[in-house]
Amino acid sequence: MNYLQKIPIILDGDPGHDDAIAWMLAFARQELDIRGVTTVSGNASLERTTRNMLQIFTLLGGRSIPLARGSERPITRLPFATPSVHGVSGLDGPALPEPDIALSELSGVGLMAKILRESETPVTLVPTGPLTNVGALLLAHPELKTKIAHISLMGGGILKGNWTPAAEFNILADPDAAKIVFESGIPITMAGLDVTEKALITPADFERIRAVGNKVAVIVADWLCFFYEFHKQLGYPGAPVHDPVAVIALVKPEILTIQEMYVQVETYGEFCKGATIGDVYKVSGKPPNAKVIMDIDRGAFVDLIVDAVSRY
Repeated sequence: MNYLQKIPIILDGDPGHDDAIAWMLAFARQELDIRGVTTVSGNASLERTTRNMLQIFTLLGGRSIPLARGSERPITRLPFATPSVHGVSGLDGPALPEPDIALSELSGVGLMAKILRESETPVTLVPTGPLTNVGALLLAHPELKTKIAHISLMGGGILKGNWTPAAEFNILADPDAAKIVFESGIPITMAGLDVTEKALITPADFERIRAVGNKVAVIVADWLCFFYEFHKQLGYPGAPVHDPVAVIALVKPEILTIQEMYVQVETYGEFCKGATIGDVYKVSGKPPNAKVIMDIDRGAFVDLIVDAVSRY
């Protein structure tokens, strides 16, 4: 890839240990031009995810990137109860630097719209939390849809859920926003649980990352240790680091197995609210609306994380 032709992106998420690692990876990659970052409530309250964002980019040295506070609640529903997977702050574990970056005066949707409007080329969105900001953007600014080149998201699961038997957390947190996104006609790459639960980083890998020795590497290793403690109780051999897969889809798609399919989002239902239902057997007659990632070369995935922390 010609690094002079970087992919302009907007990061959107609810950090969260795996969001933080995804953003670290994106900031390290020469192929990507981060035009802005926005937060949403999800892994923790909006107040906490926004503080986490400021601390992450203070750590990474991303002081020139516009950062904005996004949506506090789903588009049409009551706020979703935040989980305890990531600790009280949403990013528990190692101490992070106090923020020395000011938030944009614009809202998350306002910043997204400004970046899209001013960009000479279409921009890729990389949401790794509930899709509230992206759904709200599409509702408020339909005229900017053509300025979105691609949406590479972490969310959903074709074969399983993780917050209910049918639904993954990010989609369940705002299924209405997810439905808007999947029905938008914008090219979508979906990194769901089918692949992200295979994106495991094991304790041996933690120490390989820590051995890089710089401050970012040590903090990433500590994040992974904290994140693994929750998953170890469930029998996982490592930490499933979900969100970086949405970034890898942009920079190293060759390590992924991708299947095109039609995906729809269930917004109601007693048992299946928030489910992403994939037409695996092509019975709907509808053309694919998403590239669904189904597998990953785990060793190459770990190598990418090690390489990323080595660049700080």
